[in-house]
Amino acid sequence: MHRRLLLAAVAALPLLGASAAYAATPADTIVIAKQIDDLISLDPGEDYELSGVEVATNIYDRLLRYEADDVSKLIGGAAESWTISPDGKVFTFKLRQSEFHDGTPVTAEDVAFSLQRVIILDKTPAFLFTQLGWTKDNVKDQVKATAPDVLQFTITADLAPSLVLNLMTSITASVVEKKLALEHEEKGDLGNGWLKSHSAASGAYKLVAWKPNESVVLEANPKFHFGAPSNKRVILRHVPETASQLLLLTKGDADVARNLSPDQLASLAGNKDVKVETFAGSDSWYMSMNVAEEHLKNPKVRQAIKYLVDYKGMTDSFLKGRFFIHQTFLPQGFLGASDYNPFTFDPAKAKALLAEAGYPAGFDLKLDAPNSSPWTEIAQSLQQTLGQGGIKVSIQPAELKSVLGTYRSRKHQLLIVNWGPDYFDPHTNADSFARNTDNSDKPATKPLAWRNSWYIPEISAETAAAAKELDTAKRIAMYEDLQKKVTDDGPFVLMFQSSQPDAIRANVTGFHEGLTEDITFYRLIKKN
Repeated sequence: MHRRLLLAAVAALPLLGASAAYAATPADTIVIAKQIDDLISLDPGEDYELSGVEVATNIYDRLLRYEADDVSKLIGGAAESWTISPDGKVFTFKLRQSEFHDGTPVTAEDVAFSLQRVIILDKTPAFLFTQLGWTKDNVKDQVKATAPDVLQFTITADLAPSLVLNLMTSITASVVEKKLALEHEEKGDLGNGWLKSHSAASGAYKLVAWKPNESVVLEANPKFHFGAPSNKRVILRHVPETASQLLLLTKGDADVARNLSPDQLASLAGNKDVKVETFAGSDSWYMSMNVAEEHLKNPKVRQAIKYLVDYKGMTDSFLKGRFFIHQTFLPQGFLGASDYNPFTFDPAKAKALLAEAGYPAGFDLKLDAPNSSPWTEIAQSLQQTLGQGGIKVSIQPAELKSVLGTYRSRKHQLLIVNWGPDYFDPHTNADSFARNTDNSDKPATKPLAWRNSWYIPEISAETAAAAKELDTAKRIAMYEDLQKKVTDDGPFVLMFQSSQPDAIRANVTGFHEGLTEDITFYRLIKKN
């Protein structure tokens, strides 16, 4: 479909609350109702928010990947095959024949440019590759095309080869068309400004349009090397109100609703036109405590707060069916994940800890929270239960992207947010929750521990050692130990792991929400 007609199709979708008659979505189009206000950029060298990662996953091909129908198997993306030197330092990739959306062949020079620009841009996800020993000064020597269809890179860090390959499955390893990106370069940004809202890609879908806080329109790429998608287009509609999502779904104006509440899901029982399917998620939902705040510097205060959260009360009520209690930083399903859940709601124990810390009368704190469900309900629960321990909480609601900005600048006291892994290796979460060796305002990397001003050189060394360990049993034990330390003493009130139920029209098959956002593939969705 012509771009202008596609945009017209989006505009013609029924307005929320309109009284006009509803009609089913087109037979060759999938419409997904979802909250996507965290979508800030679609440049894979910058993209780090959950909705952006999911969209970019379907636009860009990447060096390696886990396919949607078998996430246990590492397969090639842009790469057809690969070899590793005996010392585990040199990785060589033979590329498959494929094309960018504009018909230009994908070359090893494009792949080298794509990996290099992550380091040169130095945006949020750059730390994924800097841990390989790549810097702005050496990356062009370490990552290069040795033939038109051969990419070779060298790492200087001591890391398990499996970890390195898993890094190449992340959205950050997406292949960007070098010529097209540089045609839109401004002031040395390698096309970043343009790629925030455009694409230079070779994935299953082409980006047609992104209107912030409104919609994303994708069109199928018939030449995708894994085969043309089953549907011709996908439209993501930003629908923050769950009641509106439910209405769109039941009236046939959306094929999938991604954020319905337990009560809304229950209301669909007996509706033959809709089914509810639940998918395991890997998101960790937690509250951050900035230890730069005077009260929160005290480990006893942090532990007291962990006893002032009604974990079970929330999962048994407004979060029922969507989350389960999980108090460690590795989600279930990952190597080394632990079932360690030591904290329960215990105001008496919390008060005793606060008294020991010198705060028997409590104190005031601000809580930054996204202004949408279920964040609003979680924030209200935390406000009520922390109050039982004498901690008076003032909720500061804002759009998710504003909350993320506050978090990244370390301007919060308490803040609730969720975190999704970048690739299938325990180091992906350990390297952020359990690492901070530079607590200055401008460190080389900014992991979650840094965002909370938690300076932990000794724990960071243990995290680095776990990443290098080749013995799987020893590596598992190391991650179990790290999780216990972070859960007990860290600035994170780890609360829940997601278990995502999605409401889907009965005539839609093949939709599968991945364990992580970068394995949620739209190309397998079919409409009968």
